Amino acid sequence: MMQSSMSLTAAGTVLAAGLALAHRPDATFQTASQGLTAVAGLKVGHHTLTGRPTGCTVILAEAGAVGGVDVRGGSPGTRDTELLNPVNSVAEVHAIVLSGGSAFGLAAADGVMTYLDEKRIGYPTSGGAVPIVPAAILFDLAVGDARVRPGADCGHAAARAAGDGPVAEGNVGAGAGATVGKLLGSARAMKGGLGSSAIHLPGGLVVGALVAVNAVGNVTDPSTGRVIAGARTEDGGGIADLRAWLRTAPTAGGRPMENTTLGVVATNARLTKAQATKLAQMAHDGYARAIYPAHLPSDGDTIFALATGTHTGSADVTRIGALAADAVADAIVRGVRAARSIPGYPAARDLK
Repeated sequence: MMQSSMSLTAAGTVLAAGLALAHRPDATFQTASQGLTAVAGLKVGHHTLTGRPTGCTVILAEAGAVGGVDVRGGSPGTRDTELLNPVNSVAEVHAIVLSGGSAFGLAAADGVMTYLDEKRIGYPTSGGAVPIVPAAILFDLAVGDARVRPGADCGHAAARAAGDGPVAEGNVGAGAGATVGKLLGSARAMKGGLGSSAIHLPGGLVVGALVAVNAVGNVTDPSTGRVIAGARTEDGGGIADLRAWLRTAPTAGGRPMENTTLGVVATNARLTKAQATKLAQMAHDGYARAIYPAHLPSDGDTIFALATGTHTGSADVTRIGALAADAVADAIVRGVRAARSIPGYPAARDLK
């Protein structure tokens, strides 16, 4: 029998208290609501196709940013990620695109390239500037009309809308059609969303994250140990304990759940491509803290890393990477809490 993770045993209560202490913000830094745009040199824009819903999110680095990437899921849909390999030549990127629409959504990057080309921004070549725009997609075709998906026009619109103000969260951009808790079937899933967070350190160093949360598993707030969204119990009033289910349920057959959580972490520190790649790798710990289970054969869990280099102080990748994982976990929680319900998918705010 599945158990609701909304009620904790005495041992679980002790564990939750320990988690809360381990993740309590220290006095030396604070989490900011502005999100990823707290990193100087970055802009974020969304375009949402509300009729389905789906959409795309664009992170612009018009002055260029050193990029890295780490793909952990077994079914990724990506574009131009190989050029971020530290052994390859191109050192900077000019935008990152996160999109719904499965593989069709990769077309959104074409619109971002057009936008940057119109501004003559790109990697210098003998034939002119070529924008470097890596992209990744998530699967949301099961939500609404699958024939509605982001294209080049969506990417162009998101780039035009990009700004350096507080990042919109919830049912926007790449998070518009995102859902969570699909391990027990879509009928018991809940609404995911897009969230963003930033950590400010003394001396002006900033570490930020933006995540489109579209997970097959449950979402936990690491600060309390409480599961806040995911696969609902059969009566729909609580959230099932997926850890118990995975240990006791018969081997599941049928079609694997399609999902994928996408993220971008960024800092104003000066990093090399190898350091940016390590930053992306370390940031995946935030997925593991806030999503259970994560990094599955049927998802494309991916995190991009950007370093704008506007901070002149020294760069400690150990510290930056550890904080990036914290920012990712916080962005996941923020995205789910900001989400609003859509037909068939209640939001975390709807649970009592």
